Parts: sequence; C-alpha cells; structure tokens
Amino acid sequence: MRLTIRTLLTTGALSALAALSTVALPGRAAAADGVDAIKKRGTLIVGVKADYKPFGFRDPSGTIIGLEPDLAADLAKRLGVKLELVPVVSANRIEFLQQGKVDLLIATLSDKPERRRVVQAIDPNYYSDFVNVLLPKSSGITDWAQLKGKPLCATSGAWYNKDVARTYGAEIVAFDGSEKPLFALKQGNCIGYVYDQSMLQGKLLDDDWKANYALPLKGILDAPWMMAVAQGNTTLQAAVEDATKDWMKTGFIVNEEKKWGIEPTAYSKAMHEKYKNATN
Repeated sequence: MRLTIRTLLTTGALSALAALSTVALPGRAAAADGVDAIKKRGTLIVGVKADYKPFGFRDPSGTIIGLEPDLAADLAKRLGVKLELVPVVSANRIEFLQQGKVDLLIATLSDKPERRRVVQAIDPNYYSDFVNVLLPKSSGITDWAQLKGKPLCATSGAWYNKDVARTYGAEIVAFDGSEKPLFALKQGNCIGYVYDQSMLQGKLLDDDWKANYALPLKGILDAPWMMAVAQGNTTLQAAVEDATKDWMKTGFIVNEEKKWGIEPTAYSKAMHEKYKNATN
C-alpha cells in the first residue's frame, strides 16, 4: 500500500513561521522558575490555538476566545494574576514551551510518549477526542475504507496523519494550521478534512458548513489531550493538576463543552463522575 504525505506551505508562510518561532518575548521569566515567578511577574502566559474553533479562535475583534482560553483564564484567576494568551500552532507549540515563551500549553496537544519525554505532562488529562473526517454531503462516503487512494486534507504535525494513510490508504495532503486545509476542501483540492472530531463538530455550527458538509463516519483513534509545562516546573505542574481535578469534580469542562456547542465527550462525563464525590 502506498503511503503518501505531502506538506503544502508557501515560502512566505514558512518564513513567517520561522521568524515567529525565533522571536524572543521580552521581560518574561523562564518557565522553570515556577509559580512564584509567575506571581511576581503578575501574568500567566499560556500557549493556545487561535485557529481551532471552538477550542481556541479569534472573535471579530481579534481576541482569542474558546474553551481552552476559558481554562487558561480560570487558572490565572486561581493564581491571582493576569492572563496573556500566545497563539501557537502544532509545529511550534512544544518549542515555545521549551524556550520559555509560554508557561503552559493548553493547545489540543494529544498525549503521546514522545511528547512526555520533552515536556512535563499534566495529569489527569483534561480532554479526549476522536479523529474524524469532514466530508461534503455529496461525497457519498459512508465508510473509512472508501477513502483509499483519495486525497485527504490534513493539518501538518497531526499525530494521526500517518495512521490514517497507512490504515485506510488515503493520500494525505497536509497544510499548516486548520484554516488552510478547510479552504483547500472548499476549493475541491481534497475529498475531506481529517481532524479532531470536536473541532469539526464546532465547524458544523456555522450555517455555511452545516448546509453542505457532514461527519458521516464513526470517530476513530480516541486520544487524550494533555496540558504541559516545561520539565522541572514542579510548582506550576502541581497547581494545574489541582485545578484539573477540581474541573472534573465540578463538571466545569462538561459545562464548557455545552457553552461552546460541543456534545460532551464520554471522557469528560466519565471524569466528572469519577471526581464529583472526591473529598480532596
């Protein structure tokens, strides 16, 4: 079976991304300095997506909003500091954390062993989601096997691209971010867009997409998402883990899903049941 993955990035986009990843952000303490440094600075700096509705996206004014910025805001409130959101993409988010450009990542980061080797994961995971494909209603595709040999738009750096190509024979055409593959889908450059199911559900909240696109396939490759801090940042790790358990206990994340138009996942509901009667 031929496995083909093509990454399509313009020269300008590559240059902009490279420049963004090397620009130092002034006046920021190193992430490993921990909670005391964050409180002294007076600001919690969190890396989030800005193109991933409803988890992190820009409103008409340009402000980043969504489920994950809401989690970041709650953490800042718990620490008694202001919040600064830094937009990241799959290709640079871990690098931003390692370089101390952000204190924390809440950026749809799937929990993988290779990632745990380079960052400090927050346990328990705050979310879990399936992989699915946004397809035109006219495609006639009702089974993953029907994707064999067909071009499938994807986001560069998504861990499941190779799995989908290998297992179902789709020809992955990868783009930077999530807006470019959606544009390519609308232009007819691919049969569908493979991505995280909850994000695709959020896209179908828009009338323009809802009218012509759907999710006819069953979600696959359920994978938990982790928040992460820099290795050695044990005080921030502890603070975020305490907050995560409290979110599970109160049902905060389930309520956030409902707020942003997402069907609460089995994981979110199960974690609420697990923690709701916890005494500490």
